[in-house]
Order: sequence, then C-alpha cells, then structure tokens
Amino acid sequence: MRPGDRRPEQGGGGVPDGLLIALLGFLVGLTLLVWSATGLAGLFAHGAWPDAITFTRTPLAVRSLVSNPQDLAAAWPDTPAAQLSGYGLFWGLFIGQLMILLVLTVFVMGTLARWRSVRAREKAARAQGKSSGASTTAPTEAQGHTTPHTTPYATPHAAGYAHSPDPTADAPGGPATPPVPPHTGRHTGGLAPPAGFPAAPSTPSTPVPEPRHGAPSAPLVPATEAPRAAPPGPHPTTPLTLATGTEPAAPPAHPRPGGTEAPAALHTGGWASAPPSVVLGPAESRRPAATQAVRDAEGPALVVTSDPTLWSDTKDARAKLGPVLLYDPAHRCDTPARLHWSPIAGCEDKPTALARAIALLAPIRPTARLDQAMADTAETLLRSYLHAAAIDTRTIRHLHRWAQGSNVQEAVRTLRTNPKAAPGAAGELESALTSHPERRDIAQQLTARALSALSTVNVRESCTPNRADSLVLDSFVHEGGTLYVVGDPIEDPKANPSAMPLLTALASSVVERGRRMAERSSSGRLDPPLTLVLDDVAAVAPLPQLPQLLTSGPDQGLPTLALLRSREQARSRWPHHELPLP
Repeated sequence: MRPGDRRPEQGGGGVPDGLLIALLGFLVGLTLLVWSATGLAGLFAHGAWPDAITFTRTPLAVRSLVSNPQDLAAAWPDTPAAQLSGYGLFWGLFIGQLMILLVLTVFVMGTLARWRSVRAREKAARAQGKSSGASTTAPTEAQGHTTPHTTPYATPHAAGYAHSPDPTADAPGGPATPPVPPHTGRHTGGLAPPAGFPAAPSTPSTPVPEPRHGAPSAPLVPATEAPRAAPPGPHPTTPLTLATGTEPAAPPAHPRPGGTEAPAALHTGGWASAPPSVVLGPAESRRPAATQAVRDAEGPALVVTSDPTLWSDTKDARAKLGPVLLYDPAHRCDTPARLHWSPIAGCEDKPTALARAIALLAPIRPTARLDQAMADTAETLLRSYLHAAAIDTRTIRHLHRWAQGSNVQEAVRTLRTNPKAAPGAAGELESALTSHPERRDIAQQLTARALSALSTVNVRESCTPNRADSLVLDSFVHEGGTLYVVGDPIEDPKANPSAMPLLTALASSVVERGRRMAERSSSGRLDPPLTLVLDDVAAVAPLPQLPQLLTSGPDQGLPTLALLRSREQARSRWPHHELPLP
C-alpha cells in the first residue's frame, strides 16, 4: 500500500482543532476576567464581595455588557445595585488584569523560546564536537591500520621522533605514504611504535602532499636507514612536537610588522601560550614593552609608571582614542594639565571606604603576622576618618588632621549624629581609639604616615578636585580614555612613602570600578577591556589587587601587564602571594 493510501482523503475541510481550543480558551479567560473584575470592584468600593456574583452567571453578564457596557446592574440582576461599583472601576480592573495577563504570556513565551534555542545550540555543539572528533581520529586510524611498514622504527626522542629528509619522498616511485597531518608520526594515544615492529612490504604510490602549515612533514626514519637518520641525542635534526590528545599543534609565532616577536610561544604540549603578564628587568628594557602595550590597548587604559618618558611617548597616540588624564602629585611631567583627585571621593559607602583605607595603607602595611592586629586597627581608624569626611563633606585638610590624631572626637561625633553614617561606624571608631594603648599608638602612626604627603603643597593641591575632575574621571572608561598615574619610585616606603599611598589608592579605585562594571555587564567582562599597564608598580603604586589581576583579570576584561625590576622586589611587596613570575 502506498503511503498516500494509509489515510483516506476527506472531501471537505473543517475548522482546525487548534483554533477551536484557542477560541474556547479565550471565552473561558474572558469569563474569568469579567467575574473577577466585578467582584474585586465591589470589594474595593464597598469592602465586601457582592452577593450572587458567581462564575456560572458570568456568561449572561458578558452578553449584557456587550450591548450596554455601562449598566452593571442589568448585567447582574440578582445582585443588589448598592453592592456593585461604578462602571469606571470595573472596566479599569478588567483592563488592568488583561494587561497583566498579556505581559505574563509574552514573558512565558519568550522564556520558552530562549530555553529551546539554548537547547538547540547545545545539541548542535555536541553534534559538531562528535563529528570533529571523528574526523580528527579518522586519519590517525587510517594511517595506523592501512600504512604498511617495511622495517623496524628507530627509537624516538623525548620531544618527538627523529626525522630526516627522505630523497624518495617526492619521487613518483617512492614508498607509499598516505597524506598526514602537520605533526607527522603522531600515533593514537601519543605512543611510539615498538622497536622491531614487523610489517608488510610497501607498494609505490603518489608523492606525499605537503601539510598546510608551510613546513613539510618529515617521515619516520626506519632503523635500517641509519646513515640517513638523525643521530640520537638531545638535538634532533627536525624535532617533532607532539600535541596532547587529538588537538592539532599550533603554528609557531610569526614576527610582528614592527620587528618584535609576538608574545605567544609554542609549548611542547602543542598549544600557544598567553602573552606574559609579568616582565622583569631594568627601566631601559621595560620601557619598550610598556610603550607597546599602551599603544596596543584597544580600549581604555590605566598606566602606572615612574618614567615620564612613557607618558610623553604615548599621550598623543592615546589622545586620538579618548581623553587623556594625568595624575602627577610630584609634578614629574612637564604639563600644567593635571588631574585632581581626593581619596575621600566615594567613601560615603562603607565598603568603598574600607577598600580605600586598605589601598592607602598598602605601601606601609607591616608584613609580619604579629603586626596584623596593629594593621587592622589602622584600617579601622582610616576607614572611619574617610567615611566621616565623606558624609559630612569635609575637605582633605580635615582628613589629614584626623589621621595625625588631632580632633578625632570630631570624627566620632560626626559618625554618631549624621544620618548618612553607616550603622555601628561610631562604635567601631570609639573602640579602636579606646582599645589597647600601644596598639592604638602604632595604628595612629601608620595612618599619619600614610597621609604624610598632604603636608606638601603640591600633593595637597592635587587632592582638591573640582567638579570637572570628578566628571572626567567617572567617564574616562566609557569614553575609551587613558589615565596616567605617575610618581617617584620608592624602594623603602615604610619610612617615607611620599605620595605612594595616594597613587595606590587612585589606581585601586579605578580597578575596583572596572570590576564592578564587569560584574554588571551581561557577559561578566568589560568590552572593550580596560588595559592595565603597571610599569615599576612595586615602587610607584603597589596595588593590593595585583595577584588577583594577574590570574583572573583577563577573564573580567582587565588584562594586566606588570613590569617589575626583579623577583626580590615582587616578593618584598607581595610576600603572601605567588605572582606568575617568568
């Protein structure tokens, strides 16, 4: 029987079942909306559900309302008219319920559509992965089962099999060899064939085509052809890199147009490494890498450096992409246009004040575990001073005075009486001030040392911003701008940190703002990324977030390049973290 004969043809068409179901659903929904709107209108108007408002009586009421929408008493004759509301409230509730129902319907349909599309994408990706895996293993299996071997193989080296150019490989009468992938000689599982493996004699075939990666693959050299094989040892003639699993080996890095090699290198496992995130060396060797990184930044950039030449060499190129800002409290750069920024900015929020205090104390914070209690007390004091100055719109002079231990009760009174103060802030400050006297004295010395640079006129003036400075600093990331943070290099900041705490606080504030923007984005990362070029960062602005930036920064759209002088410098600034040093 033909497929067309399985179902008898009907002479005439009919109403589709789906249309009938939709029509019935519409009528039931309309009835439900009219019934609930009538009852809710009476409830809102008179405080009680009207009598005789039943669902079974609603279809007759709908028919009456279609002919006379303003006469609710005629639609519900069994209900006292005094219990019914006006037609305005009734129709308002009816339309409101209808709109809510439509919104919910659209939301559910959109959610289902997205769920189905995600399922379809995942299914297609799994199918593609299976097909690609099958196509990758097919040539290897074909080579392993169909390629005859004439003689035993030579013992391979650690990095790959020994290779030698075969003069008969390109000749028409050479040994038959099927087309091979770029990493010739790789067997399934990555194991070398055992020595003395017997095989059937080979038959003539066509020449071996060259692989796509440009370098001709060299065939495996049998043990009987010892004169033509490379001598065993650590330096084979043509080393072959084996890729792990079934992944193809990546091509070697090509030189850039500027003459420098691309940072990506080829590992023995067959994958391309990421660009280095830490560079060690003197200033002369760090400057080209920092300059190239600033010029290559495709989006906004934060540049920390002690070299004014880096600013002068890159500011014109970066000005074509967005605004260029310079925070230079020590006036190392030859320009009058400098950014003004106050460490009090944004400290109305208690977590922001805490992060700001940690950054200000980072250059002078004691690293010994025994001094942790003093450092925590100093954090509490400085955080409280920052929070009190921010909520009471105090100036940098008040913060400097409090940090030196003068009029600290004024800060306590502000935190206790100001309604903008965080809960418990006054009690925390009083507890820190009245705690162990020795611990309090050392903590006050730390806070005074962190803000000691405010005694200098230039530094204090750089911490007095105007409205334009605040606006341009808040928007430079969105506009693809560049912020240069320039300061004096200081190897031992614990004695005299100068402006290093302020530089560290500003750089840390920009990093935290970038992190929050990345968390709020749909992809969880900044696009375009905020590039961080931290030249001589350990001697200018030792960011407390640097270890996390080097590991997870690229995933958040915060690619980081840290340029340090030596490994010892990195260990002295971040003794409790392992940086990915080269």
